[in-house]
Amino acid sequence: MTAIKETSTIQQNKKYALDKCPVAYVMEKIGGHWKPIILYQLSNGDKRYSVLKRAIPAVTEKVLIQHLKQLEADGLVIRIAKPVVPPHVTYELSKAGKGLIPVIHQMAEWAFKDMDGEYKSE
Repeated sequence: MTAIKETSTIQQNKKYALDKCPVAYVMEKIGGHWKPIILYQLSNGDKRYSVLKRAIPAVTEKVLIQHLKQLEADGLVIRIAKPVVPPHVTYELSKAGKGLIPVIHQMAEWAFKDMDGEYKSE
C-alpha cells in the first residue's frame, strides 16, 4: 500500500473535515462495518471476547481484534484484563462509548422501520 504524504491535499482536506464537521468526526471514530455492531453488542454490558465473537459470527477474529484495539485507542471501549490463568479479558464501554449508545439505538430503530417498509414511498 502506498503511503500518503501528511502534507497532501487529501490529508489536509480530511483534517479540515474532522476539525470542522461533527459527523466526519464521529464517522472517523465509529465508521466502517463492524465498529457500530461491536458498540451495539457492548451496549447491554461488558462482554468477553468469545461472547462478542459468537454474537457477531460473520466478523473474522483478526478484524474483531483490530476494531476492539481501535475502539480502545479512541477511548470508546475499555479492555479489562484480570491476572489469572487462563487470562480473563472483558470489554466494556467507556463514558464516551456509553454516550454513543443513544445514537446506535436510533440507528437500529431506523433500520427496523426501514426493513418493515415504513419509509417506502407509496
